[in-house]
Amino acid sequence: MSEFLPDISAGSQMIIAFFVLMALRVPVAFALGLSAMYAMWLIGFGLELAGDLIATGITKFSLLAIPFFILAGTLMGSLGIAERMIRFFRVLIGSTPGGMGVVGTVVCLFWGAVSGSGPASVAAIGPMIIKGMEEDGYSRAYASGLVCTGAALSIVIPPSIGLVIFGVIAETSISQLFIAAIVPGLFMGLTMLATLPFAKKPGHGGAPSLEALDPAPYGGQPYGRRLWTAFRESFWGLMTPVVILGGIYSGVFTPTEAALVATVYALGVGALAYRTLTFRGLYDALSDAAASSAVVMLVVAYASLFGWVVTVDDLIGTYSTALLGISGNEWVILMVIMVILLIAGMFMDPVTVMFISLPIFLPVTRELGWDPVWFGVMVMVNLAIGLITPPVGINLYVAANVTRLSIERIARGALPFLLTSIIGLAVIAALPGLSLALVAFIK
Repeated sequence: MSEFLPDISAGSQMIIAFFVLMALRVPVAFALGLSAMYAMWLIGFGLELAGDLIATGITKFSLLAIPFFILAGTLMGSLGIAERMIRFFRVLIGSTPGGMGVVGTVVCLFWGAVSGSGPASVAAIGPMIIKGMEEDGYSRAYASGLVCTGAALSIVIPPSIGLVIFGVIAETSISQLFIAAIVPGLFMGLTMLATLPFAKKPGHGGAPSLEALDPAPYGGQPYGRRLWTAFRESFWGLMTPVVILGGIYSGVFTPTEAALVATVYALGVGALAYRTLTFRGLYDALSDAAASSAVVMLVVAYASLFGWVVTVDDLIGTYSTALLGISGNEWVILMVIMVILLIAGMFMDPVTVMFISLPIFLPVTRELGWDPVWFGVMVMVNLAIGLITPPVGINLYVAANVTRLSIERIARGALPFLLTSIIGLAVIAALPGLSLALVAFIK
C-alpha cells in the first residue's frame, strides 16, 4: 500500500488500511491491530514493541470494571432479577396512559443502571418487554425499536462501560462522569416517552390486565396487594442501583471496585434471596460474560497499538489543527465532531469509535476550554444513538435475533426514537447545565 500512497503519512495510511479491512469484514479488533502493525512497519519500529504496547494498554486498574460489570449484568438477567423488576413496574405504572410503553422505557433506564451494556440489555429484558407491549397494542417493530433505544442508553446511564473507557482515555474522573450522566440519561428517556401517544394500534385503549399478562402470582388481588407483592419479590433487584451508585457517590468504593461489588451482590441475591442460582446457570453466565468481555478487551488491547501510532506520527496535531481550522465558531466545531461521531457510530461499536476518535478530539476540547466531563456525556449520547442507527446498529441486530423480524422492520420501528434522540442530543449540547449541575451540587 505504501507504493500507492507515497505522499501520505504512515498514520493516515493506517486509518485508510483500517477502513479497507473493515470493508472486507475483518473483525474490528484485528482490523485495528493489523493496520497499526502495518503503520509501525512503515515508521521503522520493530514489531517486537507491539507486545509491550498491548500489555501496557490493558494493564490499567480502571479497565477491571468492564468484565465485572458485564458479568454482573449477565447474572442479573439470568437469575430472574430482570423478570421481577418488569413485573413490579408493570403493576406500578402499567395502567397509566401508554401502558407497557411507559413500563418498557422505565425498565430500560433502570436496567441501564445494572447492565452498562446496550446489546446485553436488549438480550436480557427485550423478550419480556416486547411481549407485554404487543399485548398492549403496540406493533412488534415499534416495541423492538423502543427496547433498542432504551437499551442503548445503558452506555449513558451509570454505571456505564462506555464512561469507564472514556474516563481511562481522557484521564477524567469516572465518578464525575457517572454523576454527570444521570440527568441527561433521564432526559433521553423522556424523549422516548414523547413518541408513545402516536404508536398504539387503533382499538387498543388501556393496558391488558396484569392477570392476563402473568396470572399465577397476582390473580384477583386488589391493586395495593399486587403492588406490595411485586415490590417484595423485586426488592433485592431494585436495590442494585442503590448499592452500586450509592457506594460510588458516597465514596465507599471506586467505580472499579463497584463492578466487583455488583457481581458479588448479584451472586448473593441469586443464592440467598431468590434461590435461583445453580451451577449450570453460573457456568452459562460466566461463559457469556467471558465471551463479551473478550470482545471488548481485544479491541482495547489492539487499540493501544493504534493510539501509539496516532501519537508518534503526530496525527493528533495534524487532524486537531485541521478541525480547529474549519471555523472560528466553537458551535460549528462541536457540530462537526458530533456528526463525525454519529456517522462513525453507524458502522463501528462505541469502544472502537472512542479509541480512534478521542485522541484527536480531546486536544480540540482542551484548546476550546470545554469541560471534559460534559464532553464525555455528549460522546456517550452520540454513541448510544449509533447503536440504533443502520446499517450496523448493534442493538438492531440483537433485537432481530430476539424477535425474528428483519433488520429493516426493526429500523423502521426505531425511526421515531432516532429522531427524538437527535433532538435530545441537541438539547444536551445546548444546555451544558443538564450534565454539570449535579456534579457541581455534589461537589
